[in-house]
Amino acid sequence: MKPTLGIDLGTTNCAVARAEESGVQVLPIPQLVNPGEVRAEPLYPSSLYLPGPTEFAPGGLALPWDDAPSYLTGELAKKRGAENPSRLVHSAKSWLAVAGEMPHLSPLEATRAYLAHLKAATPNFDDHDVLITVPASFDAAARDLTLQAARLAGYPTPVLLEEPQAAFYAWLERHPDWRERIHPGALILVVDIGGGTTDFTLIRVAATNGELTLERIAVGEHILLGGDNIDLALARAVESEMPKLDAAQLHALWQRCRVAKEKLLAPGATQSEEPVTILGRGTGLIAGTLKAILRRSTLEQILLEGFLPLATATDAPAKTRRAALQEVGLPYASDPAITRHLAAFLRGQQPTHVLFNGGVLNAPLVRERLLAVLNSWLPAPVAVLSGEDLMHAVARGAAYYGLARQGRGLRIRGGVPRTYYLGIESAMPAVPRLPPPMKALTIVPFGLEEGSSVALPKYEFSLRTGEPAEFRFFSSTTRQADKPGDLLDPIPPEVEELAPMEVTLSGAPARVSLEAQVTETGMLEIYCVATSGERWKLEFNLRS
Repeated sequence: MKPTLGIDLGTTNCAVARAEESGVQVLPIPQLVNPGEVRAEPLYPSSLYLPGPTEFAPGGLALPWDDAPSYLTGELAKKRGAENPSRLVHSAKSWLAVAGEMPHLSPLEATRAYLAHLKAATPNFDDHDVLITVPASFDAAARDLTLQAARLAGYPTPVLLEEPQAAFYAWLERHPDWRERIHPGALILVVDIGGGTTDFTLIRVAATNGELTLERIAVGEHILLGGDNIDLALARAVESEMPKLDAAQLHALWQRCRVAKEKLLAPGATQSEEPVTILGRGTGLIAGTLKAILRRSTLEQILLEGFLPLATATDAPAKTRRAALQEVGLPYASDPAITRHLAAFLRGQQPTHVLFNGGVLNAPLVRERLLAVLNSWLPAPVAVLSGEDLMHAVARGAAYYGLARQGRGLRIRGGVPRTYYLGIESAMPAVPRLPPPMKALTIVPFGLEEGSSVALPKYEFSLRTGEPAEFRFFSSTTRQADKPGDLLDPIPPEVEELAPMEVTLSGAPARVSLEAQVTETGMLEIYCVATSGERWKLEFNLRS
């Protein structure tokens, strides 16, 4: 069996961990930290910098595997980008959620660049099974773009895993005595607040045949809300102490406020303020410098009142009136209050334990406020599952999950709660005002674990291409004995129809067989395979 690599493709930083029989270890990542200086660091900033033609001396950007890269990534990119933000690409993972181009470089290309660097920097990369983490709330398009970026970077068969699940796998790996820490009936809330997204997940602990089992029962909606939002709010507050800034200066201030925030919120930090400096419009070094102060009191007010306000268990994110026309961009959360989003996610659920993950939750102030609000909703305080390095937990957990997929570790169950069917139109003569009858082909059985393939009998069907056509889906919560390939004719009343999918498939009409699998991120992938080998792919979100 192969060793595994877990890659945390973070909005702010990336990390890599390796797992084998002897355990899990974090891998340092070689990268440029200064011109001409390559050093292995525990984190790899998700920053890409587009250098000017004469900005660096010849050979100053050379890497062990590339003598003349066309752009700069990692620690040195982060440093230079803070000085010249107009040439910096950041938060590319968040931008994967929309189509279009960022200035100078697409989010897909930036993500490909990060993954290519991690591949080149990892010894014997091709000898590993590779798992890449994504937010639990990523939609199908963002997941597809992540896989596309990975394949462009030379990853042959990457597997995607949700970040909150990876964080919990890391906790399991670090605590072999987990059965003594959590017991049947426990409900574990995973709160993951990173640079670009906030994710919530619920995992239930149950007992089956005398053994404890873990089952993921809920995943939150796509919430584009995280450290980037906090940094921008701080920049807007500090901006009031400066002359009017242009867009490039505000971008630079945004990055500087992030650095100042991290210093003020670091465990054990005692300073009451941090200087923030950006370049002005002057030509001289001194005349062209603008200075301001980020005060701890301002930071705490913005965090506690704007992002983590006191909320009740019945609160919900505020709805705001939106303009009819907007710039093409990300579907950012309209309400920045993370506590209200959490209340809406938990509606009616009472977690007994909480696991924190993500860089924002490194700050004791953030953890303490979230705990205070959460406990105000519950009959008994939650137990905090602690003891994990938040900056590397996702990578470690992904690597451990890779072993679990090979039967060498514990897996969280995520069995689908319904049986799913695909509509098959009967081949019948046309009758006025009467559509052809439908049959229902069982494609996903009740309780199938996510990450599993579905063996479908080799039936042949006619596939309509070149014009709009509907794929009709059905489901049932009561028909739990139907097996893949079972054909229901007629469709019984306990099988309900779901929203259809209308697509136009390219190519010529074909006779096809079907293949299916349910991914670790809850997507049903159906492949229509022609006898010629041509394949068409459909995706259906089983969690929607």
